[in-house]
Amino acid sequence: MTRIITVTNQKGGVGKTTTASALVCGLHQRGARVLGIDLDPQGNLGFTLGLDIGSASTVYDVFKGTCPIEDAIVPTKYGDVLPSDIMLSAAEVEFTAPRREFILDHHLSMVRSRYDFVIIDTPPALNVLTVNAYVASDGLIVPMEAEVLSLVGITQLQETIETVRNSFNPNLKVLGILLNKFNPRLTLSREILDLAEQVAQQLDGQVFESKIRRGVGVAMAPAHGQSVLTFQPKSKPAQDLMAVVDVVAGPDFPAPKEP
Repeated sequence: MTRIITVTNQKGGVGKTTTASALVCGLHQRGARVLGIDLDPQGNLGFTLGLDIGSASTVYDVFKGTCPIEDAIVPTKYGDVLPSDIMLSAAEVEFTAPRREFILDHHLSMVRSRYDFVIIDTPPALNVLTVNAYVASDGLIVPMEAEVLSLVGITQLQETIETVRNSFNPNLKVLGILLNKFNPRLTLSREILDLAEQVAQQLDGQVFESKIRRGVGVAMAPAHGQSVLTFQPKSKPAQDLMAVVDVVAGPDFPAPKEP
């Protein structure tokens, strides 16, 4: 059965694309059939996974009905990717037909059976693209930085999740909050962890046991068209993200043994 997981937070710069690319790459390394979907008009997921953005059809073309989803999916050495570009920024205005919340779910139904996991990267907004991701998904992962401002807006996120559950997708679950740029030695980080656990309870979720530590490799990896898992696999952030992949993969896709 295909698991569809959306990485989401309406605040930018909290590690959504880093998390999504690590999940795509890490699950692929374990032998899972993985599709990464970029719903952010900035196109960062595709860029991080080595795609030449602008040279192929995108999720915008799929949503417009001018390209079948099968033709827009691009294979990479890290897994398959449905890329995005800046044209998708017009989605809120262009996609106004009834049941517009189900556009992604409809197109995914054509290819869902080909994959064990679908990982969706979302824009830093709660708009029609984000709602489409929630409607199509089984679970949500919410990355946030270990700072006070990252907690701002969680109430709005909770309201959007509840709206989707009540109106479109009653099976939607919050898999967990993922703390990013975490330093256990800092009092602030520990205080944010306590607050995040309270927020997770409100979302009927949890805080992932693995906290993502800081590391320069996270910022450098996209410039090399890689996830940090392949760019600096021994780094602390890579090890932390791999622990998150462990949770998502479960026993069906164990980590490959080191030679």
